[in-house]
Amino acid sequence: MNHLLRGRESPKLLNIGKPFTMLQISEIQTLAQELITNPELFVIDITMSPSNDICVVLDSDSSVSVDDCVALSRAMSSRIDEITDDYSLVVTSAGIGQPLRCLRQYRKLVGGSVEVVLADGTKILATLDAADENGITVSYQEKVAVEGKKRKQLVDVVRTYAYDQIRSTAEWLDYK
Repeated sequence: MNHLLRGRESPKLLNIGKPFTMLQISEIQTLAQELITNPELFVIDITMSPSNDICVVLDSDSSVSVDDCVALSRAMSSRIDEITDDYSLVVTSAGIGQPLRCLRQYRKLVGGSVEVVLADGTKILATLDAADENGITVSYQEKVAVEGKKRKQLVDVVRTYAYDQIRSTAEWLDYK
């Protein structure tokens, strides 16, 4: 009977390092902001799993280099090591085409092309003309029926959308 139990017992784990400490996203956010030395860099997202798998996403007013990510990762790791050994940390940059998450990203793209997906699912490829705390202003061409014309005509349109009317906005790169 003893041989039937073999393999069913839980292994005995030895905890040799620091005790497991569940980190809080707010602590990671504060730490990241404190350790960023380049004023052009900013944190746009932090995700964390229950097992302390941490992902910090950076953006910049100009560009994020690999060196920027490595420097922040090393600085954060040395500070987190003081709290716990049981974590993994990834520091990465926001990818092109990823949804914008903060006003600073919108302002960076003013004058550039964006894809806006409205709450009703409508997609708009437009130029981002302005962004503030209330919403964005975009300009694009739209086909509309014009009185006296058989076919719809392209008309320049400028529209303002509140953020609650927008599902997502992303930088648009036209590879044509």
